[in-house]
Amino acid sequence: MSEAQPQACDLLIEAGYVVPVVPHGVVLENHAVAVCADEIVAILPIAEARGRFAPKQTVSRPDAALMPGLVNAHTHNPMTLLRGIADDLPLKVWLQQHIWPIEGAVIGPRFVEDGITLAIAEMLRGGTTCVNENYFFPDVQAAVYKRHGFRARVGLPVIDFPTAWASSDDEYFARAEETFDAWRDDELISTAFAPHAPYTVNDANFERVRMLADQLDIPVHLHLHETAQEVEQSIKDHGQRPIARLDRLGLVNERLIAVHMTQLTEAEIHLCAERGVSVVHCPESNLKLASGFCPACALERAGVNLAVGTDGCASNNDLDMFGEARTAALLAKAVANDAAALDAFATLRAATLGGATALGLADRIGSIEAGKFADLIAVDLSALETQPLHHVASQLVYAAGRQQVSDVWIAGKPKLVERELVGMDVPAILANAKQWRTKIAAIHR
Repeated sequence: MSEAQPQACDLLIEAGYVVPVVPHGVVLENHAVAVCADEIVAILPIAEARGRFAPKQTVSRPDAALMPGLVNAHTHNPMTLLRGIADDLPLKVWLQQHIWPIEGAVIGPRFVEDGITLAIAEMLRGGTTCVNENYFFPDVQAAVYKRHGFRARVGLPVIDFPTAWASSDDEYFARAEETFDAWRDDELISTAFAPHAPYTVNDANFERVRMLADQLDIPVHLHLHETAQEVEQSIKDHGQRPIARLDRLGLVNERLIAVHMTQLTEAEIHLCAERGVSVVHCPESNLKLASGFCPACALERAGVNLAVGTDGCASNNDLDMFGEARTAALLAKAVANDAAALDAFATLRAATLGGATALGLADRIGSIEAGKFADLIAVDLSALETQPLHHVASQLVYAAGRQQVSDVWIAGKPKLVERELVGMDVPAILANAKQWRTKIAAIHR
């Protein structure tokens, strides 16, 4: 009786450690992940994988941790071109007196395209493979992400005043539906409604968003309870706190991706848990703008799905999800006055599967499981900064830096190979960024 022939596959990634995220709290030593086309087909010990599979390519990373790609659950990536503008100012002054006037002068398809291209390069070098985008010109955003093979859920903006994207309520919604239709069947690009915030969207438009989000079966992504001032203004203008107003309008449900959430009562935390709301924690932006502290530990312990986002480069000022995860873990402990709050494995989950769940993509990405897309990253732990290696998850959260990401795959395709970007012209991206610096400097003096 002849032995079974090895199974063909496109890629076998062998790693010293595999951190699958599911099951929770597990690290698999000397394991391999087999990939066919864009999909993970098996996770198994290296010795067994070598006997079972005949791969077209084998990538061996004996000193690395292989983990799911990071999911940046809230960004404004065209604003990468505004990195370092108007620093050290509170949110309202920063936004209304500096950012919005500059955007008014430069925003357009080219600004969006160039900002996202720069962001993609930065994100790939930091191990991010999926993003939840919130900005204008979503049609341009989607095309750029698709061109570079980067996974994105692109926001369809709604705001109560005219912009370069739309001049009226009806135009915002008409263009939103056009963009949704253009990308509705794409495997990499999906859409969500992105009403800016309770203080910039009226009740009628929120009701319209709710109706269409239900009809189109897409999430609703917005800034919520970002500052104490926002909450106070809502009580003054509407007679209730922002989340209560959204609840009255039917938006507090499993579709809601609520970003920031620094001002929450215990009852509001439990409301989010009961309704299946996802909360995106953006600790570094919140710290930099002095917006407040998201009660991440209380949310997680109440059963709320917690994700992590960087926010935009204008208020962070980077797209470093390893740094963001570390800040989230450390800040959670201080806010909860509990050193056990948001431990390393919980933090990794929030930065991967938590984001995928928020985006409605948990069946496709966010963990290393057979049948999911092969969105994977290898993190080299051999550097002196991550030695000695006692606990892999601890090193990934508390010691590793984004510069230790050696390899990135999205849907099984290599995007970063031994720290080198694949298919991106880095000198051209840098030259373009310098051109935008000159243009913006002429506006913002």
